[in-house]
Amino acid sequence: MSASPALQAALAEIATEIDARFDQFLAVPDDPRADLYRAMRHAAIGGGKRLRPLLVHATAQIFGCDRDCIARVGTAIEAIHVYSLIHDDLPAMDDDDMRRGKPTVHKAFDEATAILAGDSLQALAFEILADPATHPDPFVRAELTLDLARAAGPAGMCGGQAMDLGAARAGFDLAMVGRLQALKTGALIATSVEAGAILGRVAPEGRTGLRGYARDIGLAFQIVDDLLDVEGDEAAAGKKLRKDADAGKETFVSLLGIEPARERSRLLIDQAIAHLRHYGREADLLRDIARFVLERDR
Repeated sequence: MSASPALQAALAEIATEIDARFDQFLAVPDDPRADLYRAMRHAAIGGGKRLRPLLVHATAQIFGCDRDCIARVGTAIEAIHVYSLIHDDLPAMDDDDMRRGKPTVHKAFDEATAILAGDSLQALAFEILADPATHPDPFVRAELTLDLARAAGPAGMCGGQAMDLGAARAGFDLAMVGRLQALKTGALIATSVEAGAILGRVAPEGRTGLRGYARDIGLAFQIVDDLLDVEGDEAAAGKKLRKDADAGKETFVSLLGIEPARERSRLLIDQAIAHLRHYGREADLLRDIARFVLERDR
C-alpha cells in the first residue's frame, strides 16, 4: 500500500494500539466461554487496515484530545466493524471462507460461535463507550454512544447490508448503489470522524467540513473497493474477489466503467481534501488518509 512516511508510522502505531486494547478486553477466561473469547480474538486481533480508529485519532488529535480516550473510542468503533465482518462472512450473508488472510470465524470455529462472537463485539463497543474511563464527561459519552448506534443500525451499516442482500434481485441504479454504500460502508467511516470531533467538543455546527470530508472519503473508499474487486490480487486482499460480478450485483464499476469510476474516486478525494481548507498542518494526517484511500491495494 502506498502511504506517506507519516501515515505509515500512524498506521503501525494505531494497529499496535488496537491489538493491545483488544488483547486487554478479550482475555480468555478459564471457563466454558473460552472458545467464544478465542473466536473474538481471532477476528479482532491482527490484520485489517484499522482505518476507522485511525480516523478517530487523526481527527481528535487536531483538537488536542487525550490519547487514552482516543484509543478507547477507536477500539469501540473497530469492534463494531469487526462484528460486521464476522456476520457478513456467514453462509446466510456473503458466505466467505477467508478474511484478512485467515479463515473466517465460522470456518475457524463454527457458525453459532461466530454469531455470538459478533454479538459480543457489538456489545463490547457500547460497554467501552459508556465506561467513565473513556471520557469523564457523561454528555460526551452519551453523544459518542448515540452516534455509533445510529451509524451501526438500520439507518446505517445494517440497513446498507440489508439493501445489499437484495441488490442482485433489485437491479439497483447508480443512485441506489450510492445510497447502499453510504449506509453499509460510509456510515461507520463518518462516525469515526464525528467521534474525533465529539471528543474535541466541537459544536455540531462546526463539524460541516469534517462531515463533508468523511462523506467523500467513504464513497471514494467503496469505489476503490469495487475497482480492487475487479482488478485486485486476492493474496494482497486476504479475501475472495470478484464475488459481486458473480452474484450479478451492480457496483460503481459495473455501472460507470473502470476508468470513469477511477476518475470519480479521484474527484471525491480532491473534494474531501478541499473540505479541510479551514485547517492547517494539524489536519495533514487526515489529508494523507484521503490520498491513501485512493492509492491502497487492499
